[in-house]
This record gives sequence, C-alpha cells and structure tokens, in this order.
Amino acid sequence: MRRSFLIMFAAGLAWVHQATAQVGGPMAPGVAVAGVTQVEWAERWWQWAFSFERPRSPIADRTGQFCASRQSGDVWFLAGTYGTRRTERTCRVPRGKYLFFPIINYVEFVPEGSAETCASLVARAAADTGSPSTLILEVDGTRFGKSRIHRLASRGCFSLIPGGPPDASSNGYYVMLAPLTPGTHLIEFAGVLPTMMQAVTYRLVVE
Repeated sequence: MRRSFLIMFAAGLAWVHQATAQVGGPMAPGVAVAGVTQVEWAERWWQWAFSFERPRSPIADRTGQFCASRQSGDVWFLAGTYGTRRTERTCRVPRGKYLFFPIINYVEFVPEGSAETCASLVARAAADTGSPSTLILEVDGTRFGKSRIHRLASRGCFSLIPGGPPDASSNGYYVMLAPLTPGTHLIEFAGVLPTMMQAVTYRLVVE
C-alpha cells in the first residue's frame, strides 16, 4: 500500500506544470508572521481545522470548494486530507497572503473524562511524529528538500476551541510560504509517518 502510494505520488510530480507566476519560498521556522510565531500558527491551524463539521471541512474536501472557509488575516491555511487517497483541489486565494500548511501533522487531546496530563500529551504527539519516512514539497515544479520543511511542536498545551481549557498538544512538519505572485500556481505535498500518510495537490489562482 505505502509503496503504491509513493509511486503514484511521484508520477504526479512528474507532470509538466504550466504555472504562470513565480515560486514563493518556504520561510525559516523562527520567522514570525503577522507578529505570531509559526508554532502558534500550527496551533491556530488545528483550531481552524477543528471548527468544521466533517461534511463542510476543508480537510475532507476533495475539490477545493471549502478552501476559503473561515480564512482571515495575513495567513491563509491549506488543508491536509483524511485517508491515504491523493487529493486534488482548486482554490482562489487573495494576493498578499502567506500560505501555511502541514506536510503531515498530528494532534493529541485529552479524552472526555480522562485525567491525562499535558506532559503526557506533549510526549505522545512527539512520539507519533518522530519518524517520517517521506516529506515532499514541490511548488510550481521546484522541489524543496527536507531542510525547508520544519518540525513545529507545541511547547505545552493549547485549546482546540479558542478560549477553552488547554487540552491538546500538536506536533508535525509544516511550511510557511511567502506570498505568491498573482497567477496560477501548483503546490504538491506529501508526508508518511508509521501510522498515517497523505498526499495533496493544490491548484491555486492568486488574484
């Protein structure tokens, strides 16, 4: 299954991309965007992802129809996907937006009625994401190495519902892309962990 998945994704990356605009590069992990650290952006990504019921979730979305849902400010979130099937989405993005998305990520949260500690959640999230066998990022035909994909981990716990109790901890591999120039862009990313994998293609129209 995993071998077939990787072969199929590699074949997709071999397509000739007719992009019309310049590649934006991944930013260093220590660079804050809009006054917010990238670790905090990762936590905000999870809050955004958990704010949807599955039928209207950008993560469950197979076409891109929910791409603009609950997006605001300087940073635009791209979604991963459920399951292992490669997902292709088309999305319109306002110009000037940073793009933040997970190559692959994981969140641990306290089950209802459990007394699990924050330290335990942090440790479990780290263990779940400690051994990626594959991390792939390609933007407009330019492949970026693993050194441009950054592991971001919660330093403690946060709330999946803003204003709620700190009941979750996240860990994973993310990219913050500088704003893309107006035009059409193709972003492809994939990640494989021992217990999960995903592959996503975004055709973005920046306008």
